[in-house]
Amino acid sequence: MTRLFNEPSAFADEMIEGFVASHGRWVRRVSGGVVRNTRSTPGTVALVIGGGSGHYPAFAGLVGQGLAHGAAMGNLFASPSAQQVYNVAKAADNGAGVLLGYGNYAGDVLHFNQAQERLRKEGIDCRSIAVTDDVSSAPPAERAKRRGIAGDLTVFKVAAAAAEAGYSMDATVEIAERANHRTRSFGVAFTGCTLPGADHPLFSVPEGRMAVGMGIHGEPGIGETDIPTADELAELLVAKLLTEIPEFPEDAGTGTGSPRRVVPILNGLGSVKYEELFVVYRRVAQLLAAAGLDVVDPQVGELVTSFDMAGTSLTLFWLDDELETLWNAPADAPAFRRGAVTAAALETPAGGTGGAAYAEAAQVELSIPEATAESRAGAVRVLAVLGAAKTVVDANADELGRIDAIAGDGDHGIGMERGVGAAVGAAADAVGRGAGAATTLRLAGDAWADKAGGTSGALWGMALRAVGDALGDSEAPDARAVADGVAGAAAAIMEFGKAKPGDKTLVDVLVPFRDSLSAGVDAGKSLGEAWGAAARVAEQAAEDTAGLLPLMGRARPHAEKSLGTPDAGAVSMALIVRAIHATLTEGTPAESTSPRTNTVKENA
Repeated sequence: MTRLFNEPSAFADEMIEGFVASHGRWVRRVSGGVVRNTRSTPGTVALVIGGGSGHYPAFAGLVGQGLAHGAAMGNLFASPSAQQVYNVAKAADNGAGVLLGYGNYAGDVLHFNQAQERLRKEGIDCRSIAVTDDVSSAPPAERAKRRGIAGDLTVFKVAAAAAEAGYSMDATVEIAERANHRTRSFGVAFTGCTLPGADHPLFSVPEGRMAVGMGIHGEPGIGETDIPTADELAELLVAKLLTEIPEFPEDAGTGTGSPRRVVPILNGLGSVKYEELFVVYRRVAQLLAAAGLDVVDPQVGELVTSFDMAGTSLTLFWLDDELETLWNAPADAPAFRRGAVTAAALETPAGGTGGAAYAEAAQVELSIPEATAESRAGAVRVLAVLGAAKTVVDANADELGRIDAIAGDGDHGIGMERGVGAAVGAAADAVGRGAGAATTLRLAGDAWADKAGGTSGALWGMALRAVGDALGDSEAPDARAVADGVAGAAAAIMEFGKAKPGDKTLVDVLVPFRDSLSAGVDAGKSLGEAWGAAARVAEQAAEDTAGLLPLMGRARPHAEKSLGTPDAGAVSMALIVRAIHATLTEGTPAESTSPRTNTVKENA
């Protein structure tokens, strides 16, 4: 378990601060993550990678000459927000566009795509590559749905070397996609991982057993088996990956079209000792040779970890001549070095902790648009609504995390706490500065998305902005405007997140809630009456998700494990809409709502 921390909520920020202080020769801090502390060649593509913290050396350890130009760093196991990705990309841009690289997880896809759209609107050529190497997370026919694990390294290294060599954006994207197509990984775990401040791991494996097919965020494996010997584990990993040899449209350098050259990566996930990895790799090397494969530059060690998880994964990267050249190109990053690079000039002057001066990017205070007295009064009600949401989320965060951990990564409660807390702070600041309802909701939504990260952060940030757009800053919020805002939130979430009713997500609550609320308003009910009826519909819809199998997000590969348990995102939405109802009913404090709706049911 994680033993050394101060406040758990400050762990990620303090970790980044210490990393930069100790690696100032390579990196400097910017708002949202880190970028190279050396000057890159103008007019070349910049590679910006990223994801949640807790996976070191990924992602910050791969920033440096010959490797990434920057890394956007989210909270522990939570994707960076769109704002963080945008900030890092802007700081890393060399004038020829930015390629964003990340693992194929729903939150990362949402946030990186939002940042990509924003950069494109500013005239910056921005593309993306989502790594999909984990063979256990989807069948071959659905390879685009697979998640990214240790194969991140092969894709990022090749793309970065291409950018360093002056490849165009089109050529850099093509080589990154080729590397991704030729990379396969498979992993196992012996214990789960425990986040700072938590008193239990995100998942557990029975004593003497091994989880097969686990993910790097603590997602449980797709099966269990007795713990094998080191040789038996090597045989399991190699056998699985040799059934997944990629299709090669071009000759792979053998003269027959059959690939022979591979880079094997035996990756430790946090608690398996290097000596143990070497024992396993001994047998891996024997098996690859017996299969007639030529091993190129094998890597054994911790490259993409999962905090303190005890486990390992094997990656096979199938080479062609160009990929081999780029893989072997010089690189100098804190956690990955090879060959000799020509040292570039520092981007920042010498001095300060760690030998370089660096500072958080200046935060520009946003101006507050004028608002009418009626809308400012509405903003006060918005703050009360968000306060009620915070109260109910804080009271249920642990249980929301428990539900999420059954088939996901267990961070939903933590993420919701971070997000709603940031939203309340931003709303309070906005109200204090005379903001109207729309501006207050927009700023709260941006803060929620930025601080929470992850899928839920992106979706809740989007929802608050949509409601704000419907309310405006000039009129007093009324029932029709609120109902229209909820409808706008549902449309935005389904359009961007691609979820639909039946996928076992918060959409399974949001859509019936939207429909009930709109019907009540259309029937002439007050906002409080219509909202109360819709909240009851939302609660039932959340309970009904227990009978669904997840078709989206991190729970999808473990669908059968979640059967009988409601979706954490659906439950948190139902809790929040019930808590909000109390603020819409004059004289009814939030604490007086029914136990069924103020806390997660024990059997949820």
